[in-house]
Parts: sequence; C-alpha cells; structure tokens
Amino acid sequence: MDNRIHFFSQIDVIPKKIEPEKLGIRGRQANEFAELGFPILPGFILDTDIASEIDPASIKKDINTFLDKCAAIVGKTFGDAKNPMLLKVVISSNLAITTYPTLHNFGLVKPTIGGFANWVGEDFAAHEVLFLLRGMLKIEERIKELENKGKEREEIAARGKILNRMLGIGGPSNELGEKEKPLPINKSAEQYMDEYAKYFPKGFFNSTGEQILITLSEISKMLQMDDQNDRDTALLIQPMVYGNYGKASCSGDFFSRNVVTGDKKLQGHFFRGKFNELGATGQEINKIDPVHLKQLQKIAWALEDKFKEIRQIRFTVENGKLWLIEQRLVDQKSTQSDIKLFLDLAKRKIVDNAYVVKAIDPLRLNEILHPVINISSVKGFKSWRGGIAGAPGAAIGKVYFSTDDLLEAKKLAQQKGEDDRFILCKESSFAEDVKAIEVSTGVLTAEGGYSAHASVVARQYGKVSLVAPVLKIKGSKASLGDFTINEGDYITVSVPFYGESTVYKGTAELIEPDPKESGLLDFIDLSTSFLKKFHVRCNADTPRDAALALSFGAGGVGLCRTEHMFFKAERINVFREMLLSDNVKDRTKALSKLQVMQREDFYGILKVMAGKEVTIRLLDSPLHEFMPHNDDELKAYLNHVAKTRKTKPGKAAVLAQIEALHEFNPMLGHRGCRIAVSYPEIYAMQVKAIFEAVFKLRQEKIDARPEIMVPIVMNASELKLIAYGKKIEGSSYTGIVDIEEALRKEKKAKPVEYQIGTMIELPAAALGAGEIAKYGRFFSFGTNDLTQTTLGISRDDFTAFMPDYTLFDLINGNPFSTLDSRVKELIALAVERGRLTRPDLVCGLCGEHGANPANVRFCMDSGLDYVSCSPYSVPIALLAVAQVELERDAAG
Repeated sequence: MDNRIHFFSQIDVIPKKIEPEKLGIRGRQANEFAELGFPILPGFILDTDIASEIDPASIKKDINTFLDKCAAIVGKTFGDAKNPMLLKVVISSNLAITTYPTLHNFGLVKPTIGGFANWVGEDFAAHEVLFLLRGMLKIEERIKELENKGKEREEIAARGKILNRMLGIGGPSNELGEKEKPLPINKSAEQYMDEYAKYFPKGFFNSTGEQILITLSEISKMLQMDDQNDRDTALLIQPMVYGNYGKASCSGDFFSRNVVTGDKKLQGHFFRGKFNELGATGQEINKIDPVHLKQLQKIAWALEDKFKEIRQIRFTVENGKLWLIEQRLVDQKSTQSDIKLFLDLAKRKIVDNAYVVKAIDPLRLNEILHPVINISSVKGFKSWRGGIAGAPGAAIGKVYFSTDDLLEAKKLAQQKGEDDRFILCKESSFAEDVKAIEVSTGVLTAEGGYSAHASVVARQYGKVSLVAPVLKIKGSKASLGDFTINEGDYITVSVPFYGESTVYKGTAELIEPDPKESGLLDFIDLSTSFLKKFHVRCNADTPRDAALALSFGAGGVGLCRTEHMFFKAERINVFREMLLSDNVKDRTKALSKLQVMQREDFYGILKVMAGKEVTIRLLDSPLHEFMPHNDDELKAYLNHVAKTRKTKPGKAAVLAQIEALHEFNPMLGHRGCRIAVSYPEIYAMQVKAIFEAVFKLRQEKIDARPEIMVPIVMNASELKLIAYGKKIEGSSYTGIVDIEEALRKEKKAKPVEYQIGTMIELPAAALGAGEIAKYGRFFSFGTNDLTQTTLGISRDDFTAFMPDYTLFDLINGNPFSTLDSRVKELIALAVERGRLTRPDLVCGLCGEHGANPANVRFCMDSGLDYVSCSPYSVPIALLAVAQVELERDAAG
C-alpha cells in the first residue's frame, strides 16, 4: 500500500504523524470530520508528495482497494451497472483561494449511465454528464494552455462556454454585459459522451476504472506542468450521494443556530427529493424526520463546541441514510448570535469567561444596541445612499424641517392617538433643537460629521443621526441629489455602523434591540468582572439616561450637561427671562424658579447613581444659544413675560438685548466660567440646587457623591475664584465652598462630601495643569473642544475640506473620532503636571472619544481613571477596557 495515499471515514482517521499540510485545506477539513466521528462520506487522499507525479499503473491496485472500502460503507459499488457509486475529485490546495474547477460525477460511463438514470431520471442523468464534462474540460483547457497549444485550448474553451450556457452557469457573456439565454439540454447522456469524447484521452467513457485513472493522471499532469503548484496540492476522492436518489432522500443546508437571534435552534431548509436547493421549494429544517433532526442537532452543536463559532452545514440523505457533505464558518451573522453562542459555551465550561470577552470586537456592540431594518421590507422603495454616520441605528418617521413644527405635529398626533414617530431634518442643528431631537426617532442634517451637534445629542438620547452634506432644504421640500422629500413624508433612515447609510421613502420594518433577550446584559456583567481601577462613566442629563447607563454597567456620571436642562419647553422662557432681566429683582425671581427645577434634576440623577460619582458641569453654552431664534419663539417669550411681570417689554427692546448677546466666535467667547464671572448668580443658583439635592438625599439615607465641574478654564485664577471666591475693595465673589457652607449652616447640617474640579479643554489649561490642580481635585478632559482648539478646526465644519485632506494624506482619520497625537500629548502632559501638584488627582475623559476602543487604550496607558460617554456607548467602552485588562494580565 502506497504510504502517500490515506483513507478516512467515520471510524478511520488519518494518523497525526502525517503532516496536515500534505492533505491540503479540503483534505484537512475532511479529516476533521472524521476525527469527530460524524457520518461523513468515506474517501481517500493522494497527498502532496504524490499528487503531481501519479503513475496510474502503480496506484491502480490501491485505488481499487480504497474504492471497495468506500463501497462497503456507502452501499453502492463503483462501476455497478444498476446502482453505480459515483465519485468527486477535489483538488485540495494549501491556498485559501484557488481557481481549480469542481470535479463531480466520475463513474458515469456508458455501462453505468442507464442504471443511474433509472434512479434519478434521464434528464438529470444528462445534466450530471454535462457537469462532469464541464469540470474535465477545464483541466484539459489548462493543460493545452501550459503546452502552448493555443488553437486547441481555444476550441476547448469555446465548448466549455457552451456547457456553461446549458447548465446556467457563469456571468455576463455578451458585449452588453448581459447574461445570454441558457441553451437547451436536448440530447441523451450517451450522445453527449460521444460528442465530447474527442477532447479527452481514449477510453474515458469506456469503463469506470479507466475513467478515474485517466482523470487522476490528467490532473497530476496539469499540476506537474504548473509552476505555481510547488508540490503543495493534494487530491481528495469521495463517493457522491444524491438527495433525489429514491423516495427516502433529500438534501439540505442549515446553520447550527439562528444567525440573527442566536437562539439555539437549527436554521435552514431541506429539499425533499432534490439534489440541491436550486429551483426547489424547501421545508423548514426542524420539520425533517425526527431521527435525522436529532442527528443534525448533535452534529451542529458538537461543531459549535469544537470551532467555538456558528457553523453552516450541508447534508444529504440518500435512501434514508444521512451523510454530511460540508461544514464551514458563517460570514453573515449578527453580533447578538455570536454573544449568545459564547455565553452558551461559557455556561457549559467549553470556554472560560475571558475567552468570551476577548471574542467580540467592541465596535460590533453598536449593532446590538440600536434597531436595524429588515432588508426584505424595503424592496422596491425609492432610496438615497451615502452620508456620514452620526449615530447608528434605524429610524422611521414623518419629516419636519423645524423644531417647532415637529413638536407641534407630535403634540397633535398624541392627542389624536396617531403615529407620533417623527424625524427632524435641518441643514444644521443648535442647542434649541435638543428638545426636538429628544422626542424624535432620528435626525438628518447637512453640516458637520460624527462629532457635529446633532450627532452628539442623538447618541446621548439613543437616536439615529445621519449627516448628508448634499442635503438642501427649500420651503417645504428637501432634496438629497435627485431624491426629494416633502415635509410630512414618511422616511426610513438606516445608519449601520459598518457599511453605507441609506434613506428610504416609506416605512420599513424595524428589528428592535432587547438588551436582556439579546444576552447583552449578561455579556456586560461578564466584561465588568474584569475591570480593575479604570472604569467607565456615562454622559447623562436626566435620571432616565442615568438609569439606562447604569443598566449598561456605568460606574457613575462623568458629564451632566446642565445647559441641556434649560431647553425643556417649560423652562426655556424662564431662563430667557433671567438672562434678559434688566433689574436684580426680576433676575432673582427667575433664578428662584430655575433653582427648584435644577434641584429636582440633580436629585433624580444623584439618586439613580447612589454610591457613585456624578460630575455636574456648570453652565457652559454661550448665552446667545438660549435666545429666541424666530418670530414664533420671540412671541412665546413675550407672552411668558407678560404673565410674570406688571409691564410687558417691547419687542424692539428685547431684540436689542438679544443682539447685545451676539458673538462672532461664541465657541471661544462668553461661555463657561466666563459667564460665571459676569453673572455669578447663575452658577450660585446651580450650586445651591446641587447641595439642596444632596442634603435632601442624605435625609433619605442615600449616598450622593457630587463632583462640581467648572468648564472652559484657561488658568488657575479662574478656578480659584469660582471655587473659593474672592474679596476685593468694594466687591466680593462668593465661591462654591462659601455657598455650601452657608447652606449647611442654614440647614444646621453636617458637611457633605463633594469635589470641585475642572474640564481641561484648552491647550492653555493643559499646559497650566500644575497650577490648576492646586484648586481642583479632578480633571475631566473635554476632548471635543480640546481637539478643536488644538488643531484649529471646527467639528461642525471640517467635513467640508476633510475629503481633500484625506486624499493627500494631510491628516490621519477623523480627529473627532480618534484622538490626534498632539491632543494625546496635551492630555498626557496635563495628567503628569497635575499629579506632580496633587498625586491623588482623579482624571477622566468625557468627550465622545471615550467610546472609541483605540482611545480607551490610550487613556488607560496615560494613567487616567475613567472615560465617560453616552449611555448607548457605555457597553462598548466597558468591553474595550476589559480587553485591555486581559491583555495586561496575559503579558504579566
């Protein structure tokens, strides 16, 4: 027996002493099946040492011996005239991608074709002969090409094209790129044998013994002549079985579990009395014969345990006997299905928890956190593709082009019990649009990108955001190129994390996420178990956001943006009244109202986050953002003031006040701590509200841990003033510590635990971190603004020129997604200088950069204590942290 030929079957495994590479990829896969003891078709492999130098005479005896062993297992004999066993020959290379043809149906010769046709019918028998001819013509064509016999090669190639048309195989074939019509199969199998015999060595259709030896010899000849072969290719020979070979036969294809939901239930179809699924109507795989279903389940789940992934399996039942044909990995599957698989494997101790955590790319969690469209539901819909993903997911709703119109439409829809799903569509969004984004399902804008205002707010509220630079709005109509949308039209916006975004005209079917059912919450618990000192906080402006983030594993609030609280419909005009008051009495009256509102805001968030730090950023936005921006808003403000004051201010006077607040560059203007210096009563109101909430919670025995953050400081003096106050001749400034002390004395209460810190978002603050740390116990790096002020580019406008910069490699990636190296340097420098002054300084990053795994690694390496991001990004950041911790543990 030639030791270069290896037999395998359900009970025969190729010895491990045989080098796996000698079997080729397909040969190794077949032997893996054998090792598992599955009902595989037996076969044998001519390994790489012999495949390219076959001598038919010397291997004839061995081939016959192995064919007899196959026949004994399969129940059919090679060459039998009544019930012939047919063979497939697989050219098993060690290359993942090859151009070798599919070679099936060897054993179809004149003495056996009649018996085969009795089982499957004359038409199918003729079809299988043509398939045999097509594969072997490819071998002969390659040989003629290697022999430089151009004319003969062209003739064979032409015949091959004819066969392709008869079999319905191949792509475009005419000058217009259109697929030509199939040619009819109108001859008998024997007639096709006679017609094509001249293209093969003599005797090819005389007997099965001659045919298989000729085939192996021709393939070997091709491999020997091919310079690219390099003796790394084997030949695999196996019997073939058919799903249409008798009444108790079928074929099928299925996944080891549902590739969308991850449910541990086979997903696929089987085809009764069919060779394969082509042109057939299948039945659900779980309706197959119970005996076979039990076998398939056992096989599928054993494969999952072995490969630790979902597998796709092809099988054939021939005359009641089950055979596995092929198993392979699955490319198209959901994140949810993978998570549920890994959790199942961990539960049964097939893998450990660390394996599960390392197995999922953090960014894949975007898919499981947001709704996606059911692709089958948008067939035939008009659509537009493109844009920049601002916040992933899918949204359906009626389009409105202004915040006021959307809010009014939603109010009416709710009153009438109608569909209240809406999408805000604007060329750009501002702070006053937050309330519309909050109640909408999604937002479509033209300006900015991933870090644009609309995108950041959408991620905060779990809404969908798409930035389409080509968006134009004129009156009650919007356009995306040739795609038009009328106000009030239903659209569906699909923003996948991977791939191209799409806007559809009409309503699609959505698949909504379910964190518990999807396995996400269990996966988060697993990830969190590997966290050490470094943790993940959330950006949350409402108790609802805080609670959601907490369920996703957040370890506190890293950014509570108080300006967002003032944009609520019942508050905005009170805040405007305070800003536009021209006397202390009216301003104090408005501040008192706001203080009650703020106290309840802080109470709710601190209560949800009991025992965890909550970083509250005092007012940051420029004052002009709070002003009325159109006639309707101005009218509503004037009506509000008329109800609260004895005299109603004139429209002209109010407009003059609004104009006085206008700034040419508000991002670097009168905002943040600068407002506090000019209007100390605003911060005083907020600080009082914070401490009133804390004292109230203490009475309820709830552990509240506020951290008061002063934004946009550029030097230590600003923070010192706001934190500790200052007295000068004729004037004084009341600091945060003074406000707490006064309130404590008023309530006759004990001191509460709180921290004062600042947001580092200017290069000057980063460079002066050593001095600033004298007056702040924590730093929070606001990387959106720090990126803008370091690079001198606007996050809302950079998309206008970024494609040109990318084209010429002038910038690496999106600096508002992945931290720029110069920004990283400033962060690292600030941490170092800050801790030289205050060794226990707590440092975090609270921009949306915190959800990017690459940035998370940098933060951990640079000595930060946490990152903070939107609630829906918390699981992503948590997983990224856990994976870094596992890497560190592995590295020792």
